[in-house]
Amino acid sequence: MAGQTAVHVCDSQEGGRCVVLLHGYLESMYVWDDFVPLLYKRMRVVTLDLPGHGISEVKGPCHTMEYEADVVHGVLAALGIDRCTLVGHSMGGYVALAFCERYGAMLDGLVLFSSTPNADTEEKRENRRREIALVQAGKKEMLARVAPAAGFAPDNRERLADAVEELAEQVHLTEDEGIVALLNGMIERPDRNGMLRRSNVRQLFIFGRKDGYIPVEVAERLAAEHPQAEVVWLADSGHMGFLEEPAAAADALIRFVEAAPHQAPDSAAAAAEGR
Repeated sequence: MAGQTAVHVCDSQEGGRCVVLLHGYLESMYVWDDFVPLLYKRMRVVTLDLPGHGISEVKGPCHTMEYEADVVHGVLAALGIDRCTLVGHSMGGYVALAFCERYGAMLDGLVLFSSTPNADTEEKRENRRREIALVQAGKKEMLARVAPAAGFAPDNRERLADAVEELAEQVHLTEDEGIVALLNGMIERPDRNGMLRRSNVRQLFIFGRKDGYIPVEVAERLAAEHPQAEVVWLADSGHMGFLEEPAAAADALIRFVEAAPHQAPDSAAAAAEGR
């Protein structure tokens, strides 16, 4: 339990550094299964099903990113983790940003993996509302047919057909109420560009050069607008770089995590209090 929410968690338990991986929309913690082995010998790795996806609990019609961040905070408290590097993929990045805003003193670093601090455009909000209508009309299979493959660069889809199929199956297994709750939460989320520029937390952006959701020109503009952040480009990846180019993604993440300065004990204690 994280507060009043039942959460599915996996924790490798060992390692001086800790990284927490937050999955994206229509995914679960299992999306990281092939990626975690590239990390866990170097650091402690925690994955979880964000509430509304996987087998974590659904709590009401709207899961705001702030609520999701509070749940992540509760998970860390339950595991006795005072500090970590938070890695958010796509929607998980929106949760990581809300966490940074609320509990930044607990972070050794923040990684936005194929994610942005931008709020939804009105066009994107309308697209999400259409998805809500599809799910509520019992047509979730339409998402399963389209969304998983769209996350991969076109020239990677055949090679990674099994991964596409696994993601499609995950859509079928996700509760309709959870999909709607997270879509509503993403619609409501604010722009966090200013927060990110003001933050003292170390930051890394990882973008795919072939991402159909975050076009290169958008990613390049974000990189220019956030000189405080390190930027890594995955040349042959779409939106799912940790599956498309796992070794390159893991190398970038390991370098970033291991470059974090060690915290003195009193600093860690202060961070645990959410100062």
